[in-house]
Amino acid sequence: MARTDNDSWDLASSVGATATSVAASRAVASQGPDALLDDPFAEPLVRAVGVEAFLKIVDGKAFVDDDPYLNRKSMSEQIAVRTRFFDDFFLAAAEAGIRQAVILAAGLDTRSYRLDWPQGTTVFEVDQPEVIAFKTTALESLGAAPTATTHRTVAIDLRDDWPAALRAAGFDPAAPTAWIAEGLLPYLPPDAQDRLFDEITTLSAAGSRVATEHMDMSSMREDWVQVMDERSERAGMNFKLSELFFMGERNSARDHLSSLGWQVSTRSTTEAFAANGFTAPEEIVHLIGDSGYLTAIRQGA
Repeated sequence: MARTDNDSWDLASSVGATATSVAASRAVASQGPDALLDDPFAEPLVRAVGVEAFLKIVDGKAFVDDDPYLNRKSMSEQIAVRTRFFDDFFLAAAEAGIRQAVILAAGLDTRSYRLDWPQGTTVFEVDQPEVIAFKTTALESLGAAPTATTHRTVAIDLRDDWPAALRAAGFDPAAPTAWIAEGLLPYLPPDAQDRLFDEITTLSAAGSRVATEHMDMSSMREDWVQVMDERSERAGMNFKLSELFFMGERNSARDHLSSLGWQVSTRSTTEAFAANGFTAPEEIVHLIGDSGYLTAIRQGA
């Protein structure tokens, strides 16, 4: 279903289903004696959502050995690179003394429950009300408890006044904050992406950090979304990225954050794979370019 201005979703539909897809990949990468990740909550959360296509992934029935995107090894390595990048970002921020973290569009992110957060850390998760309610209930049924000292959910659409809701939940804009926006930017209209970073900047004290994907659209094949649609269909997914992404020209996160006074660093896909001891598949680099990931530190405000 194509996006509309005021659309909403649960974890089985639209943008929410992509969060379940990512959790299914994390579950696969957490399986077996040679697991690349340790996310004990990913698989039970996917099973709780109950979408057949994602259950097949978790059960090992959806892999396509001759497909560079859909074989088990490739899928596991890709999600391991992505997950470790954002895990390491939070852990490095904590090592630097930051004790406030925000996960935007949290979906089925489980970092509040599985990372080794220092004492005194508060983690906020922001997402649509249905998504927050489902994950909270599912994790409670598993007996899972947050590893963060304080864990607060903020049930609000990012198209609404989420900064006010975040403050109302106890967020302290005077404290340095670590922010992540994982797998979020393509689902935002270009102007909304800029507003998101503007609002993050307004809420960020000096020393705050942010991490997201570095989407260098100029390096991506023109038909990359269509190719991903074909892969999704082949895997039995119930969504098309071409209907969920907002296309068209947009500022890069790197350029916009730099213009707002952040010190920005990027890591290419090739570099990110190499940092984990993997080789980035040529087919993937050819399709989406060597965009990779981005981190930024807020300079004196």
